[in-house]
Amino acid sequence: MDIQINPGTLKGTLEAISSKSELHRMLICAAFADQPTDIIVSGSAYDGQHELPKDIQATLSCLTAIGAQCQITPGMIHVTPVSKETLTQEPVLDCMESGSTFRFMLPIAAAVCGKASFSGGGRLPERPIAGLSEALKAHGVEFSGETLPFSISGIPDGGVYEIPGNISSQYLTGLLLMLPLLEEEASIRLTTPLVSSGYIDITTQVMSSYDVDVLQKDGVWQLVKRQTYQSPKQIPAGGDWSNTAAFLTASMLREGNDIRCKALLPNSCQGDRNILRFLEQFGAGISATREGLRTVSGILQGTTIDIDETPDLLPYLAVVGCVAVGDTVFTNAARLRLKESDRITSTAAMIRALGGSVETEADKLIVHGVGSLRGGTVDAMNDHRIVMAGAVASSICREPVIIQGAEAVNKSYPTFFEDFASVKGDCHVL
Repeated sequence: MDIQINPGTLKGTLEAISSKSELHRMLICAAFADQPTDIIVSGSAYDGQHELPKDIQATLSCLTAIGAQCQITPGMIHVTPVSKETLTQEPVLDCMESGSTFRFMLPIAAAVCGKASFSGGGRLPERPIAGLSEALKAHGVEFSGETLPFSISGIPDGGVYEIPGNISSQYLTGLLLMLPLLEEEASIRLTTPLVSSGYIDITTQVMSSYDVDVLQKDGVWQLVKRQTYQSPKQIPAGGDWSNTAAFLTASMLREGNDIRCKALLPNSCQGDRNILRFLEQFGAGISATREGLRTVSGILQGTTIDIDETPDLLPYLAVVGCVAVGDTVFTNAARLRLKESDRITSTAAMIRALGGSVETEADKLIVHGVGSLRGGTVDAMNDHRIVMAGAVASSICREPVIIQGAEAVNKSYPTFFEDFASVKGDCHVL
């Protein structure tokens, strides 16, 4: 699907959709809790009129395949946990293109089922998994292959699980979510420093909501005591800072833009709430009103941003760099080459296609401020963040922006363009 966006002023109020990061974890905990859970969700993607984000569909599909029951109604996901009667002994789990689903469900399925088959699409078979699979192999899990599709067999035992912390925080999250499901006591030791620690904060907070508390000391993670998931009966998922960052960025790019974003918790564990700090670093103003959070354009100056902890924000922030005075340098970006696209390359290609100036290095992106962009055609490269960033960039373009492969946005935000249109965005499918 190709979409054309015509430059214009963006104004209006929207409600942030529920956090994908929180929902993955809440759904998994609910599926193995002692009784059903109602997860309260918000935003246009969960109004009962639209398909859910593809990544959430992937996790729901895998949990259902194992034996949970998930009922979706407007504003709520009702989860009935897996029981002895509903447990599937050898489930087939299609993780679609969701790295979170894959890395979380791999240890979960091993602990609960003993045998399972995994598949996935897009770049998922290429994304790194060795650190997690090696840890599971060391504890009794056998793999039929090294890359998707493959099957596993063997229930993991207790002891110390050693994993690298510098590849993906999803390795640690997957093992943490597994701990209450093991028959034996176990702990996790990181062999390298942890990246994207904010995502681990989300994991431990959600687990705590299900009465499972995690202790971390000297790089070792373990349960405070032998615990199992206890349903909170009802739990709300916070607004998604990662997705709403697109609108917070758009609001401050052009004088006259005024987008108010509701349902974002300022004390959220989501690391991408740092979008506010980064935008302020450029020179944007931030205000909180009864109608929602908004950002305001200012005199924008190039800056240096360590993007390692917030890889999903790079495409949006790179657009800001195009209109800032001077250069904006994004450092510690090497891991971004392992996302849905090589996000350093795809972000640079987007900026060049729209008439901007950018340089890339192995772990760095340098954006040269040019004041505005021409417009042009962007290849989304199957990356939902590039789609949203391209739409954001239209606000500073002189000519229309055409995004090829815009359906990639369905991965995390299937109603993005409807919300974009609701704030006066001029877009249509070609």
